[in-house]
Amino acid sequence: MTDANRTTDIAVIGAGIIGVSCALAMARQGLRVAVLDRQPPGMGASYGNAGHLATEQVFPIADLSILKRLPAMLMDPMGPLRLDWKYLPQALPWFTRLLLNLRTAPFQRTVAGIRALNENSLGAWQRLLQSIERPHLLKHDGSLLVFERAESRQAIDALQTRLRQQQVPVDVWQADAIRQAAPQLSEHLQGGLFFPATGHFIDPYRVVNELVAAAKACGVEFHQQAVTDGQVNSAGVTLSSDQGTFQARQVLIACGAHSAHLTARLTGKRVPLDTERGYHLMLPREQQRLPFAVTSLERKFIMTPMQDGLRLAGTVEFAGLHAPPSMGRARQLQRLSRGLFTRELDAEGATEWMGFRPSLPDSLPVIDKVCDGKVLLAFGHQHLGLTQAAITAQMVAQLVQPGSLQGLPAVTPYRLGRF
Repeated sequence: MTDANRTTDIAVIGAGIIGVSCALAMARQGLRVAVLDRQPPGMGASYGNAGHLATEQVFPIADLSILKRLPAMLMDPMGPLRLDWKYLPQALPWFTRLLLNLRTAPFQRTVAGIRALNENSLGAWQRLLQSIERPHLLKHDGSLLVFERAESRQAIDALQTRLRQQQVPVDVWQADAIRQAAPQLSEHLQGGLFFPATGHFIDPYRVVNELVAAAKACGVEFHQQAVTDGQVNSAGVTLSSDQGTFQARQVLIACGAHSAHLTARLTGKRVPLDTERGYHLMLPREQQRLPFAVTSLERKFIMTPMQDGLRLAGTVEFAGLHAPPSMGRARQLQRLSRGLFTRELDAEGATEWMGFRPSLPDSLPVIDKVCDGKVLLAFGHQHLGLTQAAITAQMVAQLVQPGSLQGLPAVTPYRLGRF
């Protein structure tokens, strides 16, 4: 089927949480919006993320302290970080840029950029879910980072100091406070940090689908087709897909880890986008085990209570977009949970998943308007796509119709031109 004569105001490439949130925001401005994706809405990284509203995570995905631990981490095939050595030649330029961004000045710019988005994220999500009459999908009940070894207290204290310097709300919890709030956690836990300005989603995939329903009610069209190419022209943008062509006045590239190719074709700019492959293990018999999301400092994974069970997530794997999943990494999450509870988790009926987190070496997304306003960009949110989706949608709407919203983070740190 060829859609050469079909024209819309804005074509959104990507039906994940970022693309759908942006589509709804722009449709509410009175624009005709179409969303194109090779998969049904929410079936990419948005389907299986940890479900944590991670406003406390204002630091980049790596810092100088990781360099000492990196060799040991990479040698452990089931550790929190894995690099497929066959992928190293392709990943080396990305890692080089990552290391350069650990210098003091760029590191501080990254922290400021992440913080500007995160400190607006909770309110943006609450407003968005209230506007579709689904506020219950987000539980604003905080999250907890726990530690087990006495020697980890120094690291916890240092992290608390750094977070307070960034004005991140954080409370110190001793062991008795943990037992009172989450009695099923092990009595061997030494203490932790509680983050009151965070929360969790009871089902990230359902959140996407509820936003899709709201978008459709505003006239947004959804097309399941793979966009393979595009060209900017006098009329706007012509997109080529496996089902023909699609014409739009503007296009928004929001297809996560798959955004680099189309960005290069439309803008001429090659972005250093890679993917941190993430895994989860869903335990359907453990809905009531935790009252809020809990992360282990030493074991480096998160456990989030959801409507359909307890989701264990948090590993990072660099192997590109095409290597098959290593589902042993998902199963390893259940083994990592041993010793964190008074009674071990029930893994009967557990399901495994792998998805692609879109990551740039400075840990900031691209949020921008280029090519005389014909190309909009919203991708590269690394571990924070779910967290930052609602505020990103507001910023994109502001780019489309300047002055429509006030009090938003400045777009400058997220411009495409920084690369």
